[in-house]
Order: sequence, then structure tokens, then C-alpha cells
Amino acid sequence: MSLLLNFIIGIVAAIVGVIPPGFLNLAAAKISMSEGRKRGLLFSLGVSTTVFIQTYIALLFARYLDNHPDIVDMLQKVALGIFLCITIYFFFIAKDIRKENSRQTPKSKTNRFFSGMFLSVLNLLPLPYWVYISITFSTFGWFKFSQPELLLTVLASAMGTFLVFASYVWFFRPKESPKLLKLNMNYIIGTITAVISIITFFKILKNM
Repeated sequence: MSLLLNFIIGIVAAIVGVIPPGFLNLAAAKISMSEGRKRGLLFSLGVSTTVFIQTYIALLFARYLDNHPDIVDMLQKVALGIFLCITIYFFFIAKDIRKENSRQTPKSKTNRFFSGMFLSVLNLLPLPYWVYISITFSTFGWFKFSQPELLLTVLASAMGTFLVFASYVWFFRPKESPKLLKLNMNYIIGTITAVISIITFFKILKNM
């Protein structure tokens, strides 16, 4: 049962984390449109490989923290402040990402797999994200840090990331982009971080 829970948490958390349009998944879509789906999928596979490594590192750190509850209590309070700031940013400060993004897809001539890995390395958000997710669900008894469960979560994280990126590669088309961005994704991201903030707040109250 613990293996199944870890797998479900891993794949769902990965999908939630990367489904909002961002530089990496939109880059995969643009590569698909300009160079073909095969190169877009190679780029996505490179990103997912890096996410695999990042998730593993994050979960090893989270396992250490899980054995030191005094540190976890402090980090939960810090995390609450961070997620509240992120929520406020996306609701009230961030620019509307439905507007045309002037940021261009990198013109690297190297293998798209390695360019995906390299660009994903620059994105460090998966590290604190997976530390928070794993410790939070661990406190509810839904997440285990033993080696089989941990490795399965890492695999599920990479699978969920690749699934979302492959969807961007396969379905994103220039004529469809206005529909894709019809909703302001800032509000969706802000809502997700707001929910996380509420969960963290009640968890802190429970431990007091």
C-alpha cells in the first residue's frame, strides 16, 4: 500500500508542479512546432531526467529532515512565509502570462536531450518543492522514506513531468495557443500555493 501511495503522490505532485505554462514546457512546445515532435520529446526526456535526479536529491534531504522534527518545525514556518509571498506575487504582482511571451526558445544546435537537461538544471524549484511535498505527506502517514518507496516516487516524478511535457509537445499548436492561455495561469499557480499555505498553517497549529 505504501508503494502505491508514494507512486500516486509522486506522479500527481509532478503533474501539478509542471502543468502551468512555464519557460521549459513552452520551450518544448516551440521546439515541437519548429523542429518536429521527435526533438520536442527528446527535450522533454532531458528535462525529465534532470527532474529524476533533482527529486532523488530532494527526497534524501527530506528523509534526513524527517528524522529531525525540530528542524522540520522551523522549516514549516519558513515555508509558510515563502508560500504566502508566492501566493501574493501571483495574485497581485506577476504580469499576465496570457500576453505574448517575448522570451525566445534557445537556438542550441546540440542534442535536444542534453539541452533539456541543461536548462532544467537551472530550475532549482523542484528541490524545495519535493522536500515540502514529501515531508508534508509523511506527517499524515501517507509517504514513506524507505528505499523502495523513495525510488518509486522519484520514478513517478520523472514520469509525471514527461507526461505533461509530452502533452505540450503533442497538442500545442500556434492556432490553439490563445485557447491554452485563455485563463490567467498566474491565478491557478496562486491558488495552488494558497492551498499549500493553508495546509501548512493548520499543520503548524496542530504541532503547537
